[in-house]
Parts: sequence; C-alpha cells; structure tokens
Amino acid sequence: MSDGGLWERLRGLEGRVREAVAIRRRTDANPQDPFRGLYLSDETIDALLNDARDPFSGFDSPPPDPATRLGALALAARLTDLDIELLLVAIAPDVDSRFEQLYGYLNDDVTRRRAGVGLALRLCGLPEAAILGRARLSAGGPLIDLGILAVEDAERPFLSRALRSPDRVVAYLLGDDTLDATLTGIAGTGRMVPVDLAHQTLRSALDSGVRLVYLTERTTGDAAPVATAALRGNALLVDAIRAQQQEIATVATAVVREAVLRRAGIVVGPLDAVEQAETLLEILTRGDLPVIAHGTQPWNPRWTEDPPLHLEVTPLPPTRRTELWRSSIQLPLDPGDPGGDPIEAVAHLSLGAQAIVRAARAADLLAGVDEGTVHTGHLRAAARSQNATGLLRLARRIEPTVGWDDLVLPGDVLDALGELAARARHRDRVLDEWRMRPGGGRGRGVCALFAGDSGTGKTMSAEVIAAELGMDLYAVNLATVVDKYVGETEKNLEQIFQEAAGVNGVLLFDEADAIFGKRSEVRDAHDRYANIESAYLLQRMEAFDGLAVLATNLRANLDDAFTRRLDMVIDFPVPDEDSRLALWDRCMGMRMPRDSDVDLGFLAKSFELSGGNIRSAVVTSAYLAAAEDRPVTMADLIAAVAREYQKLGRLCLESEFGPYLDLVL
Repeated sequence: MSDGGLWERLRGLEGRVREAVAIRRRTDANPQDPFRGLYLSDETIDALLNDARDPFSGFDSPPPDPATRLGALALAARLTDLDIELLLVAIAPDVDSRFEQLYGYLNDDVTRRRAGVGLALRLCGLPEAAILGRARLSAGGPLIDLGILAVEDAERPFLSRALRSPDRVVAYLLGDDTLDATLTGIAGTGRMVPVDLAHQTLRSALDSGVRLVYLTERTTGDAAPVATAALRGNALLVDAIRAQQQEIATVATAVVREAVLRRAGIVVGPLDAVEQAETLLEILTRGDLPVIAHGTQPWNPRWTEDPPLHLEVTPLPPTRRTELWRSSIQLPLDPGDPGGDPIEAVAHLSLGAQAIVRAARAADLLAGVDEGTVHTGHLRAAARSQNATGLLRLARRIEPTVGWDDLVLPGDVLDALGELAARARHRDRVLDEWRMRPGGGRGRGVCALFAGDSGTGKTMSAEVIAAELGMDLYAVNLATVVDKYVGETEKNLEQIFQEAAGVNGVLLFDEADAIFGKRSEVRDAHDRYANIESAYLLQRMEAFDGLAVLATNLRANLDDAFTRRLDMVIDFPVPDEDSRLALWDRCMGMRMPRDSDVDLGFLAKSFELSGGNIRSAVVTSAYLAAAEDRPVTMADLIAAVAREYQKLGRLCLESEFGPYLDLVL
C-alpha cells in the first residue's frame, strides 16, 4: 500500500528541484557542450565565482500525518521537519528515476546520481554552511544514529558526500514490512506463548518509561518469552551470539532501525556471550524504544554508563510447565499410554517456555506420522530435540535404549538408583516449593558416585536413570578435557558444566578418578597446579544445576571433599552366582538360537566374571556361531570365556573349566 503523505511531500520536493534546475540553467555557461559535466570550462569557473550560492526556496509543508508511514516513522524516530525533508531528498531517486538525472544535472556530474550534502541543504532552503543542517547529518542526530540515512564517500569534502537511505527504509515507506535482509538468521519478531508469562514488575516498569532492562535467567530460553509478553508481543528478538559473528556495529544499526520502523521493543541476548556488548548496547539504546537484554550471568557495569533495571526470571514451576505442555499440544494424548499421563512424564524437565512450545510442535509431528495420538515417547523425544548441540563437542551423546528390566543388581542397589531418579524428578518441589535448598551458593544439581569394578553395571545404570527421566546420557570424553597446559583443563571443564546446565541430560564422568583425584602435599609446581584443578572442581560441582554421575573403579582415589559434596554414593558389587546366572540368560536373550548342550548353571557357578565380561563373552560366542550358521553351543561359550580370561590375564584352570578344559587347550 502506498503512503499518501510520502507522495505529497515528494511533489513539494519536485517543485524545489525544478526551481533549482531553472537557476542552474541561467548560470550554465554552455548547456550544449556534449562533454558537459565531465570537465570545468573557463566559463563555468567564472559562473561559480559570480554565484552567490543562495539557497533555493525553503520547504513549507505541514507535519506528516502520523497515520501515514512517513508520519509514523517521524514520530518513532523523533524526526524534525528538516530531518524529514533531508530524508525525502535522499530517497527521491529510489522512488522516481527522474531525480537521478535531475541530481546529476544539479551536481554538474553525470556520474553522481544522488544528492550531495550541499545540494540537499540548499533544497531545504539552508545555506551550505548552516550548522543546523550539518548537525542533522552528523552523529548525534536521529537520521544517522538510527541508520535511517547514510552519508557516503567519506574521502570527499563534506558538502559533496552523497546521501543515501537504506533500501529497508525505502521499502518501508512504500508499504513493505519484510524484515531487513541483513538480519536474516539474527533477528525475528517475537511470538506470544499460550500462557501469560509477563513479569508484572517488568511490565509496570516499561509502562512507566524505563528503557533499559536486564533479565537474569537460570534456564536458557526463559527470559525471551517473559520480555515478549511484557512488550505485549511487539518485540524484535535478537540472537546476540549470531549477531557477533558479523560486524557488530552494522548489525546493531540494522536492528535499531528495524525496531524503529516496526515501533517494537528490542529483546537481545544472551548478552554475557558477546565480547562487544558495550558497542551493541550503545547502538541499540539510541532509539526511544525499550531494550530488554538477558543472560545467565549478572549484569556487567562496564557494558553501559546508565544502569538498567535488573530483574531475575525464575524458571517455570512444574505446574506452569504442565499447563504450557497441555495448551501447546494439538493432537489428542494417548489414553492407553503405559506410563499414564504423558504430560506428567515430561513435566520435570527444565525447559523454557519457547522450548516447550517448539517441543510440543515436534511431538505433534512425530505423532502425526505415527498413530495420530501423542504418547510419552513422542514427548520425550521432542523434549530431547531441544537440547543444545554445544555439549556434543566435549561429550558423547547416548540415547538410552535400556530400562530397569535390563539391570541385574542387588535389591539395595536398585533401590538407591530409584532414589537417585526420584531426586532428579522432584527437586523442583523439594528445593523450590519446600525451600530445602541450602545456602552458600549451592546449585540445584544432583550428583552421584557409582563405584565398583569394571563391568559391574555403572554405565548401564546411568543410562537407565537417563531413560527413566526421559533424558539423553552424555558421556564426557576425557581426551577433550584433560590438557597438559596449565589452566586448560579447568577451562574445558567449565565449558562442559556451562553447556550441560542448559541441557536436559545426565552427565557421565567415566573413570572420574582421573580428574577428581585426591589433593596431595605440594612438593613441586605439578602438585600445586593439580591441587588448584581439584579445588576448582570442588567449587564448580557445588554450583552445578544439572544431573551428574561420577563413575570410578577406584573409589579410594577420590578426594574426600568430593565425597562430602555428593548427594549419593552407590557401590556396585561383583555379581554373585545367582546374579551371574541371570546375566548369562539376559545377555543371550530370546532371539539368539541356543544348542541343547548350553549349561548356563555351570557358567555362572564356575566363572566369576562381571556383567561386562559376560556380555563380551556372549557376543563373542554369537559371532563364532554366526560364522558357521548354527546355534550357539557350549563349546562357543567356553571358547569365549577363555578369551575373556586371556584379556583379564587369568589362567585357564581345571578347577574352573572342569570337563571343558580340553576345549581351550
């Protein structure tokens, strides 16, 4: 839709340009010269010397109607009448090609098709030396500060520098509301979530005229919906991490310009992840529009001279998360879900409002190509899809495929694992609603130690815990953590903890004694730095908000201070005969064909192996049988056990192998 106010003002500009052309013709020494505009003749020099350079007729137009786009822009950017006329002079060639030729004639240069500063000032009825006009085209004026107008050709004298308005401003005045192409992938309009999440203090502050707010969020993704709701949906959301991947001043100028054109508030973050936060905020706060920044770290006073209103965004409580899940799911829930209410199965997951809305859409898509109803598996898979990928650079993601039935452990160990899962599931109620959270900066995390010999089920138990909670398991790769250079190991661990805080997952530190070892007496610099590393881990574990499992074969090597900070310590014993029998049977499963001579009782009684060794032996026997296309025999199993003994450095004795000793000799 065209803007009537724009065309009316351009007609007034056209009249002044006609007057300027008429004056130019009267002083043109040789208008018929075919090389006119490419050189300066003696006659032209004389005409310039005799020219008094009086300005052309000034404008006398009424203020633009606020209902028009030109009037709305003038109101939002606080443009004066002179600002508007300078803007019109700049955009004229972009909306009417005749102005290109007219400006070229007035510039006396066929290659310069835009108005220079001097010509623009004279078309506005001002002398070229008028400080008022020059100030409106310099830093500090809204035209330049908000990116509405650009003064190009910095190498030229000021008066001959060309004026240009960005294509986005011209498109807006012509009725186009498409987002600036510069901001693709960086900014977008805010969406209102189905639940009213407006922070009442924030909304009241904005209504009273507060223009800079900083929101501290505990869970990544909580602040943006709160800010959007406080702005009543009229928000421009900016990804600060993507913004800093380009020239920050250019992006920030495009953002503030877009916000002015849309008359929208700016929501930007995470601000603490931006190295040039000072530059970003300085530009974003140039407009008379609210700027709501957010991040997980406290406000840094160095970012701006003017302090913001500082508010904390608390995570959604489980009841509100449940409401948001229910209102966002479009397809019907599966009434016959084995786990009961599917929504209750994901209510404990720490997801922000935006993440829940996205996950709900993902669950609808999964259910749409499945049975048409949403069950627990759909919701858990959708929730896991919202996990950030930053942790994958430092840890291996394991999607759980086992459950409680796959564990063969003593009853007290299973009870302890169940208690660990309950701690993770109900920590919102205990720590927040019942206020059982300790002081001293202790985080909301749950940390447990799994201690036991290799192969006793520590990693599988961590996987079962993750499956019970609907989370992924992230096994930390020690090769990416431990570094020979001083301080680098701590940096890597800090990155792991930061990434894990925004992920609904179980963090597994296998062979934890390698990095959580005991502090020792300082004899040299190596001891000193090793102790510093352990001390850092002690502090960082206390502030961790996620779920972490430390697995070790050497519990005695762990520092006692770590043990005190653990929520649970679970010992995994070597399986006894009954457990080994169950493990042999469970590992062989129901699909693998067995020969009639297979004696699992003998295997369980004779060979004291851990669950991991039993699993490895069964797999080995399966390959031996598959190679000859026959069922697994006792000979295959005995041969596989002998290979496990070889790996463990044990001798094959008659007291253990009995009548089957000849098969391995």
